[in-house]
Amino acid sequence: MKQNKIGVWVSWNENITYNYKSLYTISTEEELQEVVKKSEKIRIFGNKQSSSNIASGTATLIDIKDYNKILSYNDSEKTITVQPGIILGDLIEAVEAKGWCIPCLPDINTITIGGALATGTHGTSGKLLSEYITKCDLILADGSIKEVTDKDDLIDAVRVSLGVLGVFSTITFQCEPIYTLHVKEGPESDDEWLPKIKERLKKHDFLRILWIPHTDKGYVITGDKIDPNTKIKENLGSSFLKHRRKASKILYKYTHIFPWFTSIANKILYQGFFSGTKEHKGSLYQATVTKSRGSTLELAEWTIGLEDFPKVFEELKTEINKWSNKSFIHIPMDVRFVYSDNSWLSYAYKKDTVTMGCVSRNAATADTYEAFKSIERIFLKYGGKPHWAKRFKAKDAELSKVYDKWEDFKLLRRKMDPTNKFLNLYLTELFNEKTNN
Repeated sequence: MKQNKIGVWVSWNENITYNYKSLYTISTEEELQEVVKKSEKIRIFGNKQSSSNIASGTATLIDIKDYNKILSYNDSEKTITVQPGIILGDLIEAVEAKGWCIPCLPDINTITIGGALATGTHGTSGKLLSEYITKCDLILADGSIKEVTDKDDLIDAVRVSLGVLGVFSTITFQCEPIYTLHVKEGPESDDEWLPKIKERLKKHDFLRILWIPHTDKGYVITGDKIDPNTKIKENLGSSFLKHRRKASKILYKYTHIFPWFTSIANKILYQGFFSGTKEHKGSLYQATVTKSRGSTLELAEWTIGLEDFPKVFEELKTEINKWSNKSFIHIPMDVRFVYSDNSWLSYAYKKDTVTMGCVSRNAATADTYEAFKSIERIFLKYGGKPHWAKRFKAKDAELSKVYDKWEDFKLLRRKMDPTNKFLNLYLTELFNEKTNN
């Protein structure tokens, strides 16, 4: 175990900084227990790829990245047990080597698993990643270990817990046999793709839409399970497509000063990068997960019931297309689909949902990005919920109205952490709690 005393924690985009007294790098369960037990206030972080102020802000911090081992496989049950510091890419590569898959994956492979689970990270056309937990060990505030299985009532609170009930020590995932997806991509007008959502969710195994604000266009991605030996006519598009981030960075450079230019930039980017078609095949991981992402963006994401999405979309579209409005949105807005579950703080609690991401390509000026305010206001109006790892302003008063189990979770949190050990200032305000420090 390594300890750094007195330093500054800096977020991945360098727009959140906190002073700390002690930062521990741990590699064993015993070390993790020891630090949790002796600390008055503590937060745990991984690769810092969260836009919310959730991972730091306490005197003591734990860097979990070296606590990243694969502990065991159960071939008969198709399960894998890992430590929470493992990154998604390493986990999935190990799973695929066994001929398995986790059937719903987030978009980026460099996130640590513990943080991904705690914040409700999800993919599309499936459930939250945390829904595939069959068992986990939690280190509680007193340093003891509690095993929680998918047969325990507590699992519905633990699956998405923001790291305030305890610290993941080991996690066991249920896997399924690996499969191959035949993926097709191409542009459609909003009038085409919006009415087809339910039909496509029934027809395809994978559905994702990259909406291009200010263009009336969406880029539709569908995937269908096929025999891996099936031959397809692969089309990966022009080699120019790899320059999308560079082009976006140039075109959006001054849009914090001239927001209206975003509309023009989006039309240029649509023609350059989203107007063609692509076709390819691969495993879910190979075909749909981004293998790298620069720290040059900030994100908000909101979810809404599947039935309510069309009217929310139309209201948002009308709002941002007003030239008098400053909420000009960088591309793309990522539209994905998460199916109903029973996790208390899940976006999909008891309801099939649509998620819609909102990106600022200028991370340094994200605090003044008006689009974050507009999407939050409109989604909250219809009972929408924010992604826990992304940007939002809503606190206890608003969240208690959209999460049916909000008060139950707060009571459980106080019971499991009576001294508020796992709360930083951001989380204290989020839950409207009194703090002893």
